[in-house]
Amino acid sequence: MVNRIREIIRKEFYQALREPRMRVLLILPPLIQLIIFGYAVSLDVENGRIAWMDLDRTSTSRGLLAAFEGSRYFRVTAMLTRESEVRDLLDRGKVQAVVRVLPGFGREIQRGQMAAVQILVEGSNSNTASIISNYATKTVFAYASRMLAQQRADQLVGRSAAVGGPVSLSLPTLAVRSRVWFNPNLQSRNYFVPGVVVNIIALVTIMLTAMSIVREKEIGTMEQLMVTPIRPVELMLGKVLPFALVGILEVILVTVAALLVFHIPFRGSSLLLLGCATLFLLTTLGSGLFLSTISQTQQQAMMASFLFFMPAFMLSGFAFPIHNMPLAIQYLTYVNPLRYFVEIVRGIFLKGTGVSILWPQMLALTAIGLAVLGLSSLRFRKRLD
Repeated sequence: MVNRIREIIRKEFYQALREPRMRVLLILPPLIQLIIFGYAVSLDVENGRIAWMDLDRTSTSRGLLAAFEGSRYFRVTAMLTRESEVRDLLDRGKVQAVVRVLPGFGREIQRGQMAAVQILVEGSNSNTASIISNYATKTVFAYASRMLAQQRADQLVGRSAAVGGPVSLSLPTLAVRSRVWFNPNLQSRNYFVPGVVVNIIALVTIMLTAMSIVREKEIGTMEQLMVTPIRPVELMLGKVLPFALVGILEVILVTVAALLVFHIPFRGSSLLLLGCATLFLLTTLGSGLFLSTISQTQQQAMMASFLFFMPAFMLSGFAFPIHNMPLAIQYLTYVNPLRYFVEIVRGIFLKGTGVSILWPQMLALTAIGLAVLGLSSLRFRKRLD
């Protein structure tokens, strides 16, 4: 039995390396995903383009302008004087926001009254619009705090001059100090790149497993295998084990690239990552095996693989928070193995979490993997019989 399985594995590696399409699938998807998510895809907003409209024209409003120009999050690209220019720039997408300082801004600040600053944000990209709005609001609040501190200092100097000596001015203060754990600089690269490991191992192993078995049907060698002494379980193991090894090698490749090229923090155990990847392979190999039983050609297997992978990818929490999804969809994600492996990979990379924290996800992967692989192997053996 061992000898027969070993021969099938050797044949699979030979065919995979000989076939040009298989070599492309082994090399290009990991590199393309790593480059895109490492360099191109980013939720960070810096040098946001804004337009400035000053209807107050005082030293106070010019001070607020200096605060925006001194921020690394903004780049003032236009100075507006007419309302029609505001709509034109936002309609054309030339700026991401317009800051309008209303008349009386400086006078109200000096009097200690509430002063208004209007921020008009181009909201076609809701994520960028939300970030720009938050950054602009914080910039305005920071400037208002500095102005309030200056007014308090002026009051203190005035009282001291009136009484001819030092005066104690005790005012209540509230200091807020925030600290971000695990990703102090809030870099989206640290968030996305670990998830690439999940996508690569899922896409590559599902597609290669499905196409490998379907190829035997397409070229007519499946019938030849069926008349040999090879039993169905030996054929199944010989088909899926090579791609399990390919999946592990892909995990190692992408992890090393993430550390060396993108300098992503890795705070957990590499052995735990490989162990969890092995559990995840139960689900992807089982899915590929099932897709091979419903496909007759390699083109059908490839399309079926993408049809399965894309919804699983979208519902994995890789790019979109699961808790923001509708309740029915949230329940659906509990049978999605990519959800659990994404949580595991990010926990190992960024938090350094161990088995004591990740055991529920590992247990879920084991249960789903055994169920999927078991059902797929039964259908595979039925087709062979």
